[in-house]
Amino acid sequence: MTSSDEEQIPPTAPLPAAPPTAAPTLERYFKAMVKLGASDLHIKPGAVPHMRVKTRISPVRGEPMGGDETARMADELMDFKQRAFFEASGSIDVAYEIEGSDRFRINIFRQRGSVAMAVRRVSREIPDFATLNLPAEMETICSSHQGLVLLSGATGSGKSTTIAAMLEHINRTRACHIVTIEDPIEYLYASKRALVSQREVGIDVADFQSALKYLMREDPDVVLIGELRDHETFQAALQASETGHLVFATVHASSAAQTIGRILDLFPADSREMMRQSLAFNLRAIVCQKLLPSIAEGIDRIPAVEILLQNPTVRQYISDSREAELSDVIRSLEREGMKSFTSSLLGLIEANRVDPKVAYSAAPNVDELKMLMKGISSGRTGLIGR
Repeated sequence: MTSSDEEQIPPTAPLPAAPPTAAPTLERYFKAMVKLGASDLHIKPGAVPHMRVKTRISPVRGEPMGGDETARMADELMDFKQRAFFEASGSIDVAYEIEGSDRFRINIFRQRGSVAMAVRRVSREIPDFATLNLPAEMETICSSHQGLVLLSGATGSGKSTTIAAMLEHINRTRACHIVTIEDPIEYLYASKRALVSQREVGIDVADFQSALKYLMREDPDVVLIGELRDHETFQAALQASETGHLVFATVHASSAAQTIGRILDLFPADSREMMRQSLAFNLRAIVCQKLLPSIAEGIDRIPAVEILLQNPTVRQYISDSREAELSDVIRSLEREGMKSFTSSLLGLIEANRVDPKVAYSAAPNVDELKMLMKGISSGRTGLIGR
C-alpha cells in the first residue's frame, strides 16, 4: 500500500468558514476532513473536535463544545423518524454526502447523558492493483462471470481495499450491474462501464437479511455481500453464485484451508457435507492477504498473498475433505496462476520491498522460505493426485 510522509494536524488547523446556505453545521468539518485526508472525526461535549489522519488523532482549532451544541449538530442530520429511533435506542447511523465530493457515515450516540458523534469519511478514490502492489492474477479472477470469490485475512489486512480494487476493475472493464450490500460503505463507486448500486445497512436497508431477501430482484450480475458472518449470509452468497452471478465476500481466516473450515463451521454438523459439496462446485477463488511493513521508499505497507484458483484438483480436494492439503496444491500449481504465501514473500524479499526478518515472521513455513531463498525447491509436486 502506498503512502506519503505522515501528515499531522496542527492544534491550530483552521477550518473553512461556515457555509452561508442551510447546510448542516458539520459540513465545514466534513470539508476539512477531505482537505486534510482525515479518515475520522470525533465530536463530544467538553472537548474540541478531533480528527484522525494516518492513524493519528489530533485536535483541530476551536473551543470545547457544549452539550447543547453537539445535540443541535446531530439534530440537523436527522429526519423525524431518525430522531425518534435515536431517542428510543440511544444510537443511530446516518449518512451525509457533499455533492461532487466524499460521503460521510455518522454514528450519533449518547455518552454520559449527552450527544456525541463519530464520523467516518468514505472516499471516492479507489486504488488499482498496481497501486496496492497486488499480483496480475487479480485481473484473472475479476474476469470470471460466475462463482464465489472469497477474500480472507485478519482485521486490518486490507481485505476491503482489495475487494474495492477488484470491483472498480470490473466497473471499468465490463458492462454489467454491480450491487453491494455493505455495513458500512467503505468506498464510493462512480458508475463507468458498469452500473453500480450500493446499499448501506442501517441507512438504505434495515438489516442484512432484508437486503439479501430482495437482492435477486435487483437484477445484479456482480454482488458484494461483505463479511460472511452467519450461515444465512453464506447461503445467500452461495445461492447467488449458483444462479449465474459473481459474488465477492470476506472471511476472517489466515489461509485458504482455514477459510474453508471457517465457512463450514457456520453450519450445524448435519448440514456441513451438503454445504461442502456446494462450495466445492461454486467456489471461484480464495485470496488470503497479510499486510507487512515495507522497506521500499514511498510504500508504508505491502500485501503478501495466497491465491487459490478453482480447478478440478481443488474441487476434488474440497469434496474429499482434504482442505488441509490445499497449501500443497497451491505450491504445485503456481504455474497455473496460484500463489503460495511463501512464494509471495520470496518475491517481496527479492524486490527489496520487505525485510527478510519481517518475511520470516509472516511465513507459514520459515524453513521452506529460507530454502527458496537459497534456490532450493521443496519438491511438493508429487503430492497432487495421490
